[in-house]
Amino acid sequence: MPHQLYAVIMAGGSGTRFWPASRRSRPKQFLAVAGEQSLIAATRDRLAPLIEDDHILVVAAREHADLVREALPGLPPENLLCEPVGRNTLPCVALANAEVRRRDPDAVQVILPADHVIAPAESFRESLAAGAELATCSGALITFGIRPSHPATGYGYIELGPLTGELEHVSAHEVAQFVEKPDQLRAEEFLRSGRFLWNSGIFVWTTAVITAALEASAPATWKALRDARPQDLEQIYPGLQAVSVDVGVMEQASDLRVIPIDYTWSDVGSWGALADLVPSDGDDNRLLGGGSMEAIDAQGNLIYGEAGMLTALIGVRDLVVVRAGDALLVCARNRSEEVRGLVERLNKSAPEHL
Repeated sequence: MPHQLYAVIMAGGSGTRFWPASRRSRPKQFLAVAGEQSLIAATRDRLAPLIEDDHILVVAAREHADLVREALPGLPPENLLCEPVGRNTLPCVALANAEVRRRDPDAVQVILPADHVIAPAESFRESLAAGAELATCSGALITFGIRPSHPATGYGYIELGPLTGELEHVSAHEVAQFVEKPDQLRAEEFLRSGRFLWNSGIFVWTTAVITAALEASAPATWKALRDARPQDLEQIYPGLQAVSVDVGVMEQASDLRVIPIDYTWSDVGSWGALADLVPSDGDDNRLLGGGSMEAIDAQGNLIYGEAGMLTALIGVRDLVVVRAGDALLVCARNRSEEVRGLVERLNKSAPEHL
């Protein structure tokens, strides 16, 4: 395993589907929605001892800098890179790559979102170590795909190409194609075929290889950020193209490998997604957030209440009930993905609640 291993935690997401607990002032990655730790703190802890704090960079919105410092008190101050405005993940990756390149042009980088739930941590670190070794010896861009457990329509997919080999009991395949979020029928076809994986949004590459990929696929963004100083970003960022690294780099690259993984993974994309991650009572009700619950003839509900808050249920089924701050959300559990659309409406009608 390469010793010059860096991690880049992308913490710029807004977490709109977790409203009203997730707000502009404290988005999802800073909440303890799937355990006692915030999601970003759990992400950092999963990396140790493979990668320690001095080799972990966090890219976050400038207005959330204090939240990062609160969640990660061991993070060196110079390892926090602040974006003045959000421009999706490609500028985030380019900004981090410029910093890693200044420190160690031979480094290997692990790129991962701040808001995933992954277990066990040991298996995760083993796959990262194998990915780092593969990136070093192959010169390819490496991503990780999750073996699907159901025909999910909320994830992008990766189609497996030919097997390229095994390393440390981890197999790697060529990437045949990336596929955007499918409809239900197509997702069922993907599951039956056994050739498709969920796109995890986790990557490993050498600094030299991602630099070359940025130069080839996103030259304007890379040119703007490769020598930028922190004080320059205020002027640079608004003019950058807002695009994901998947679309801007990965889908245009020729040498891609995917490592299938089958341990527990969730991008915690909606309240409903927490049902598989939070313990239930005898009636399949789940409680999180630190509050308490009393339920009579109530089944299959997911409740979020802050500490000191009691939620009482009578005769209801399969609801999401979230009370946080000045807002209350009640929705059918199977429609929790629609919270994002609700937030878009609130942005026009009641932005003070966001």
